[in-house]
Amino acid sequence: MAQKRKAKATPQAEEPTLHRSIGPVQMALYGLGSMLGAGIYGLIGKAAGQVGNAVWLAFMVALIAALLTALSYASLGSRYPRAAGAAYVTQRAYGFPLLSFMVGLALVCSGLTSIATQSRVFAENLIVLFGLEGLSVAWLALGFLLVMTGIVFRGIRESMWVNVVCTLVEAAGLILVVAVGISYWGSVDYFETPATGEDHAMLLVIQGAVLAFFAFIGFEDMYNVAEEVREPERTIPLGLITAMALAAVLYIAVAITAVSVVPWQELAEAPGPITEVVSRAAPLIPPVVFTGITLFAVANTGLVNFVTASRLIYGMGRQGLLPAVFGNVHAGRRTPHIAIAALFLVLAPLALTGTISELASATVLLLLAVFAVVNGALFVLQRRKGEKPGRFEIPRFVPALGMAVCLALIVVRVSTGDWRAPAIAGGLLLGCLAIYVGMRARVSAAGSLAAEE
Repeated sequence: MAQKRKAKATPQAEEPTLHRSIGPVQMALYGLGSMLGAGIYGLIGKAAGQVGNAVWLAFMVALIAALLTALSYASLGSRYPRAAGAAYVTQRAYGFPLLSFMVGLALVCSGLTSIATQSRVFAENLIVLFGLEGLSVAWLALGFLLVMTGIVFRGIRESMWVNVVCTLVEAAGLILVVAVGISYWGSVDYFETPATGEDHAMLLVIQGAVLAFFAFIGFEDMYNVAEEVREPERTIPLGLITAMALAAVLYIAVAITAVSVVPWQELAEAPGPITEVVSRAAPLIPPVVFTGITLFAVANTGLVNFVTASRLIYGMGRQGLLPAVFGNVHAGRRTPHIAIAALFLVLAPLALTGTISELASATVLLLLAVFAVVNGALFVLQRRKGEKPGRFEIPRFVPALGMAVCLALIVVRVSTGDWRAPAIAGGLLLGCLAIYVGMRARVSAAGSLAAEE
């Protein structure tokens, strides 16, 4: 009998696991690539329209607000380095499976809408860059998804190297903007805003900070590759804080450069704000250069979201929040191949139908709701006796403030009067709830059948 038990235990012990290959530098570049994305290229114009020359200050305020939640994620990553970490800590803190399931699937939904959006943006930019007007955007987007699926399936090391290349190209593009425009620094009043009164000016900066906050979203992706990180208790906090610092320096430098070169009123109206800045500061650089950089930025965002979403599904499968089959790992590639394949099957119709633009606007609300829950989870766990502290601990007021900021941002976002994003976010959450109820009913039915037998 003992021999039989031993024979049964052996295959389980040899079950393939994710490959730990990510070091501190790759971790920082992974987070930086996720944050930079293509958003800054359009966001800077909208922010300047709200805040004027003080747009750099809006990014500074946004950094402080985002850093509260980022520090909570860094602390949690040092305490509980697991894939689908947000779902895991939610369950550990609150002990409420429905909430844990909703947190995990809300993150998956935000990733899906983002990847599908990036696939179409990539296709449209590819057509512009190479003059492929005769080709279908939908089918080029599908091709993009196939390539991304192949890279993510191939392995975390390969995915990370592609991420490193794309991130360096993105960062180089922003550094180029600063380099060509730095001679203009000091030519304007950097506290000038559309409003004249001090009270109004401060309110505008806060409103601009709400917009700029979304340029820092992406740090949460770092937590979900925790099981593929070497020494995650140290590497996750170090990589996350480094990525935030690098992103902040780039954003603030680009913001100062942009309003120095182009008057903020014109910057707000420019269809491509960054391209407009470069065309004025360095007219010899062809605009097509930034179209090419945008391809790298979009591809990087799609890749990071694909890796993150596949690890979320994998982690939820391992935690019993989704069917266990999603927790399987390919023996050769050491990647969650079932989760990756499932993602592609959902993404393909999204990319082909092109009905994802409105869904993308709801991802921000989903992420802010998740951030509020995760900040609250860390606060609860810090107060609980018997919880082992991590190597990177933060004061208890940090997650409390982080939760308050995220809830305030949700209120600001909803109070704009545009109910489409809240309605879509609510619809997605109702869909997640329906999946949970269906899974519970199936488990109950299976349990009843087993009892009868």
